[in-house]
Amino acid sequence: MNAVANAEFLTDLIAFSARIGAEPLLVQGGGGNTSLKRGDDLWVKASGTWLAHARERELFVRLPLSQVRAALRHDDAEARIVDIARGLPLRPSIETSLHALLPHRVVAHVHSVNALAWAVRKDAQERMRSLLTDLNWAWVPYRRPGHPLTRAVAAAIDARAPDVPDVLVLANHGLVVGGEDCAQVAARLEAVERRLLRAQRLAPPSQPERLRAANDLAWQPPSEPLAHALATDAIARRIAADGVLYPDHAVFLGARAAVVGAGERLSQAVERCLRERGAMPAFALVEDAGVLVAPESSTGAQAMLHCLALLALRLNGDEPLARLDADEVAALVDWDAEAYRRALARSMN
Repeated sequence: MNAVANAEFLTDLIAFSARIGAEPLLVQGGGGNTSLKRGDDLWVKASGTWLAHARERELFVRLPLSQVRAALRHDDAEARIVDIARGLPLRPSIETSLHALLPHRVVAHVHSVNALAWAVRKDAQERMRSLLTDLNWAWVPYRRPGHPLTRAVAAAIDARAPDVPDVLVLANHGLVVGGEDCAQVAARLEAVERRLLRAQRLAPPSQPERLRAANDLAWQPPSEPLAHALATDAIARRIAADGVLYPDHAVFLGARAAVVGAGERLSQAVERCLRERGAMPAFALVEDAGVLVAPESSTGAQAMLHCLALLALRLNGDEPLARLDADEVAALVDWDAEAYRRALARSMN
């Protein structure tokens, strides 16, 4: 392990990061990030790296906290943070500005599936009031990750001044939890998860023979068998086919899946998707049979497909869902910072 990872003051952060990174109900692939403030040093997870690998790989980037916070006063904060980090072997997290803004010594941002099952609802804020009533929390409306989200968080904090919330629920995104140390953050995260817990519906099994019959493009089954539920469970299939619910859904899986109807071949569904959407789908839903994944799909995309199944099986199908619109999806897919994360995900294959 490198000298940075061996730094004694990072030991707890490394262990905590690896632990939550290994839990797909909290973190999927390269999603999620953690940080630690020590004096004027901000140690934050590098973009595109996996929290699950915290014990084995260099994961954290050290930045001057005062300079990052000074950058937050400007509209081009993201470019300024990139300049501050220039010359470092790894890029700091997309959410570096958010970690710098918060006063907590330790901060964890996770893409909690249980939280998402509430946060993708149009009535989420109202629902959260009763679920989290005894916690010090605040609701943050959806904004693109990075500086736009940081500004939304700053507005939520200002609305609570002088009190600073320890838990932020991010619409269509996830959770941010802060504390004095990793143990306090872990306890607060566990408390939120208990209150937001949603049961997972049992899905019908996949139909391998039907998948093979439809698969005339040599696509592959998903690495996580549960992902087949996106096609075998009628509610999950509708949720997966109807658009984007959260940022990593768009970044790694695209705006739409191909839907292979009864008696169709995969090539027909892909051609239809290209004609209607102008983009190659990342995966296909073969109705009642299972899921097929495009060739050379990254480990990150496979992890996000698993996440989508975990989420869809926690939704009942009658919730009023708030999806990201076309402009919000385009802002994510075309963003250089997200292209960098996708490239890193492909390199891990």
